[in-house]
Amino acid sequence: MISCVVVDDEPIAADGLKSYIKQTPFLKFVRAFNSAIKAIDFLQETEVDLLLLDIQMPEINGIELLKSLSNPPKVIFTTAYRKYAFEGFQLDAVDYLLKPIDYKRFLKSINKVLLYNTKDDYNEAIFIKCDGIITKVIISDILYAETAKDYVIIYTDKRKYMSLFSLKQLEAFLPTNQFYRVHRSYFVNLKKVDKIEGSLLHIGPYKIPCSRTSKDFVTSLILGNRFIQR
Repeated sequence: MISCVVVDDEPIAADGLKSYIKQTPFLKFVRAFNSAIKAIDFLQETEVDLLLLDIQMPEINGIELLKSLSNPPKVIFTTAYRKYAFEGFQLDAVDYLLKPIDYKRFLKSINKVLLYNTKDDYNEAIFIKCDGIITKVIISDILYAETAKDYVIIYTDKRKYMSLFSLKQLEAFLPTNQFYRVHRSYFVNLKKVDKIEGSLLHIGPYKIPCSRTSKDFVTSLILGNRFIQR
């Protein structure tokens, strides 16, 4: 059972999340707060498994709340603005949900929480069937993955793996704060990107195309506040 706290100053959004939690058998609704200030004392004294946290709130926003906690629970950010995703990426959020949130998308995030439950190493590795053999692939070694008809090819520094599943299935097993689907056919480890050349992401000798619609957002995730410019 995963215990959940909701922090959101929008009553409709908060009620929607409470409803989703209550209709999901392995989730337990604990409390809801309409401000970060009201939630801080409770979260400092009470251990919960998951925090569904709005970002844009008056007085103290969700990011400031999370930074104030010495031992924070796993967090799924909820926001109406994609621009906040980078900060969630930096703070190791399990996922971020864009409002309005539907139940199917909510469950996808909860699935990531379940996969994330071994907090020490995010399960550290995945296992895939490659050439008829079940093979271990270390997540941190993955550079990127691409689709090839019904197959997915996973590239690492040492070798590549081809297996019969979809990119969407792979996405469910990889940490949101590190991997991003930059194109319908490519899933990239953003921490491995060496160069950005127009719509191309360079990882070692590889050049991965980034879709026109996601280019600016992906660039902001990679650069963050580390881009020195005149």
